[in-house]
Amino acid sequence: MIINCPCCEKKFEVDESLIPHNGRLLKCGSCDQTWFFNKNSSDISQDLIEKKKEFKDATQKKDQFIYKAATNAPSNIGSEIVKYQPKFSFSLSKFISYVVVSIISFIGLIIILDTFKIYFFNLYPNLEFYLYSLYETLKDIELFIKDLF
Repeated sequence: MIINCPCCEKKFEVDESLIPHNGRLLKCGSCDQTWFFNKNSSDISQDLIEKKKEFKDATQKKDQFIYKAATNAPSNIGSEIVKYQPKFSFSLSKFISYVVVSIISFIGLIIILDTFKIYFFNLYPNLEFYLYSLYETLKDIELFIKDLF
């Protein structure tokens, strides 16, 4: 069964078994208009016809506004090539965000290496020495930061 939206006149194919004999409230997926549809009566209430006219008037006004805006624009717009000149915008917040992301990525890499170290040791036998050196370096950095405070 094909049902037309009374507001925007979009057509929808609906299974006939979904609509009971006494009717059902439907909602248009395009304009979000809700209306009551009854199989037995195909007449549309006067309220819905008025809403349909209002919708058409609003779209016509919008189209007229767009047309007026386009015709009032200077004729040389669009014919000139505009070169984008990026501004150098170094800020402390960007720098800190990059540092934080780098630290989190580094910690994630360490966690992955530690989690799968048995598998990695089979592939790279010297990896155990490098991981141990990394842990010792991180401990030294931690002690250095504690000494600063």
